[in-house]
Amino acid sequence: MIKRTGSVAKVRQQVKEWKKQGLTVGLVPTMGYLHEGHKSLIDRAVKENGRVVVSIFVNPIQFAPNEDLESYPRDIEKDTELCTNAGASLIFNPTPEEMYPNGFSTNVVMNNLTKELCGKTRPTHFGGVCTVVSKLFNIVAADRAYFGEKDAQQLAIIKRMVADLNFDIEIKGCPIVREADGLAKSSRNTYLSAEERQAALVLSKSIALGKKMVEDGERNAQTVIDAMTKCISAEPLAKIDYVSVVDALSITPIDEYEGYVLTAIAVYIGKTRLIDNFIVDIDTL
Repeated sequence: MIKRTGSVAKVRQQVKEWKKQGLTVGLVPTMGYLHEGHKSLIDRAVKENGRVVVSIFVNPIQFAPNEDLESYPRDIEKDTELCTNAGASLIFNPTPEEMYPNGFSTNVVMNNLTKELCGKTRPTHFGGVCTVVSKLFNIVAADRAYFGEKDAQQLAIIKRMVADLNFDIEIKGCPIVREADGLAKSSRNTYLSAEERQAALVLSKSIALGKKMVEDGERNAQTVIDAMTKCISAEPLAKIDYVSVVDALSITPIDEYEGYVLTAIAVYIGKTRLIDNFIVDIDTL
């Protein structure tokens, strides 16, 4: 039976025991309400490591006051079942008080990669992400950590943070997992009504459109942005947060598709904010 604990000390003790046995440790950081996308991360971690820790923590400091911290879906028993079936060894499910005890006053802030995309409309978000991920890396002391490529900006930021702060951990990005109709899997999809769920397909449709344009030879970023924007705007329930083309490593806007490029979108369907993206390496097309 999989172990589950909310104690930092117990996680550290368990990982030390595993490492004494010569086992490698993988970490899958999540906010819970796990789906097939999370399972794909756990599956890969299980394949590549002797033991796997899944953290389940709805991190309060990455939510702005007007965001969905209280309503964010939670189901620890269902999550435990998924982790068990996927072969994970330990669930770390701390309380906010365990992670941020009274007097907590240290934060990890990144200056550059957080300015564009989600960082524009969620200016405090990535400070919260960097802080909690740094803590998880220090608590679990894993050899590898696994993140989904759907959160492409987050993945780039974490890779940069690991390089900048000399964390002794390997970061693995894992492909986007989609529903049969193309919608990228997300815990927030549960917010959508039946009508909104259908409308949300405009995200993956616009992503497919932009990707095909680039694969067919289009290199002007604004041309792709305009076409994707037109596609999304045709859906009455969709409200665009951003459609952007950036360098995939530095997250800085670019005018032409050259090198390693991230095309990312954030769209509100009703009150629910969803993201999607595609990455292309122009040199390999």
